[in-house]
Amino acid sequence: MPPTLLARTETQVVDLDIENLGLQMTVPSAPVTSSAIIAALSPFLMWFLAAAIAWFVVDRLLIRPLRRLRTTVGAYQPGEVIDPVAGSDIPAQEIRALGDTFRELSRTVQLHERDLAEGLSRQTKLTREVHHRVKNNLQVIASLINFHARVAAEPGALEAYASIQRRVDALAVVHRHHYAGFEDTRGIEIRAVIGELASNIRATAPQGNAVGILLNIEPLLVSQDAAVAISFLITEIVELAMQASPGPQINISTQTDPATPESATLRISSAALADSSEFAALYEHRYGRVIGGLVRQLRSHLHHDPMIGAFELAVAITGRT
Repeated sequence: MPPTLLARTETQVVDLDIENLGLQMTVPSAPVTSSAIIAALSPFLMWFLAAAIAWFVVDRLLIRPLRRLRTTVGAYQPGEVIDPVAGSDIPAQEIRALGDTFRELSRTVQLHERDLAEGLSRQTKLTREVHHRVKNNLQVIASLINFHARVAAEPGALEAYASIQRRVDALAVVHRHHYAGFEDTRGIEIRAVIGELASNIRATAPQGNAVGILLNIEPLLVSQDAAVAISFLITEIVELAMQASPGPQINISTQTDPATPESATLRISSAALADSSEFAALYEHRYGRVIGGLVRQLRSHLHHDPMIGAFELAVAITGRT
């Protein structure tokens, strides 16, 4: 007989109903042997081994390949080709198919990136060509105006040609600065534009009407549309001042407010812009409509102080240099 473990007995008592007599019987119970313990623990041991084998298989065939694939896809940069099985082989066919799908997608993106780069290069060349032709056309227009101005004999004709020349110069200045930085989307530096515009106005001022322009412009950036409207607006107001009262100095300045960082105040002031009969007639019959249209283009409101002769309006800015 094999040795017993934890041997025990069982006792059974039966009442005989005779003078309070009873029958008691004690018998040994079935012994708990090592074979019984092993038989009882075998299912748990098999479950544990099955779970360990399943975890090992899932980890080797599914979790690790998925983790490696996630790392590869996470490090992907547009223009590259995803290689999910670099350096090792993936045993799971499904993971391999998923990796091949990512590889094909990355190749498609690479081809699209190449096509976009080529299209952008062609568009940039076309834009440069358009800018170059517009600049040449503006130079031709300016040359024609200068040619006709030289042969004009009447002072009124000379003044008209000079007025046209100033407007062409205003457009040319903005176009030149836009062409110089058209690949930079931040905007056009308004200080350089107004500075060059003031130099052109001084150069084309009529004889005997030397205009003095004092600038105090902050280094601000504006959009191309705003720069064109601002240039024409300054040209119109400066010419209005020159026509109303030749001689007084013209001050052009900008001022920003931290409370409204998306806009700046443009101020043009001169004694010639103060209220007078000459100013009122010129503004009402010649310059007022043009100035009003430019202000509407800037989506702003123009304020005129007739006592000190100052125009102010808020212009949208895109940043600072």
